Amino acid sequence: MITQYHTSVMFGPKVVGTANAASAGWGNSGGGVAQATMPLIMGAMVMLGVNETLGWRAALVVPGVLMLIMAVVYYKFTQDCPEGNYAELRAAGIPFEASGKGGWASFTEACKNYRAWLLFITYGACFGIELFIHNVAATYYVDHFGLTLKGAGMAAGSFGLLALFARALGGWLSDRAAARGDLNSRVNLLFILMVGEGLGLLWFSQTADVTMAIVAMLAFGLCTHMACGSTYALVPFVNKRALGGVAGIVGAGGNVGAVLAGFLMKGTGNVQQTLLILGCAVLGAAVCAIGVRFNLPSVETPAAAAA
Repeated sequence: MITQYHTSVMFGPKVVGTANAASAGWGNSGGGVAQATMPLIMGAMVMLGVNETLGWRAALVVPGVLMLIMAVVYYKFTQDCPEGNYAELRAAGIPFEASGKGGWASFTEACKNYRAWLLFITYGACFGIELFIHNVAATYYVDHFGLTLKGAGMAAGSFGLLALFARALGGWLSDRAAARGDLNSRVNLLFILMVGEGLGLLWFSQTADVTMAIVAMLAFGLCTHMACGSTYALVPFVNKRALGGVAGIVGAGGNVGAVLAGFLMKGTGNVQQTLLILGCAVLGAAVCAIGVRFNLPSVETPAAAAA
């Protein structure tokens, strides 16, 4: 969520939806890449003479090293705000606009905003479903359709790879909708995407043909990723004074949604039945998107949204 906070601060209202969605989308696409490539890395470890148990552990070293490298790159080549780093600006006596309250004060104020909690629910119904599908898709294709482990991994990986463009597309469409209408145009788009996700998930749960299942997965996956991007295109406008707190609350909704979906899966013991129930739940959560509507003038600015 630090990334979402950072992009919200660094980019202006007209493009912040695209910025937030693109940064998060490329992060999520890493899950798809990892799902598709980690078995290959493990296979290479086994070919080098490492047993399978140790091979999986050795394969995990690869993403670990890459994350350490990116941590150094992020630290050295980014700045706190468009004007520069806060410490340097203070030392130079240069005035800059702070991004609102921090720490516990930001979280407390964010908790008082009902829109943050509505987006918490909608994000749980899109990003939470995304995480759940990442966890069960490969197994579902093996058990329900009889695919090989390699084929199932590639099919499931294609869902994650949608994040390469789909989440950014959701943010871009949100920016375009706001440019042609007002802030509530972003809300309307999120509602439409949530409905598309729910209907697509119901289709995926009921199809018996593997080809149609993949088509249905990609269809509802497209709406799911776009809904994630559209959600965070709204986050900067909920409360500018508590931007970090709002971003954290909404982001937590995705993890909560995934955990609840996992408990549901454990309770039903059946992936297909779980997908059916989740499709209905997503359609219900779409109503929360409409509840986020703002009573604002047509001029869209984060400062106005915080009022």
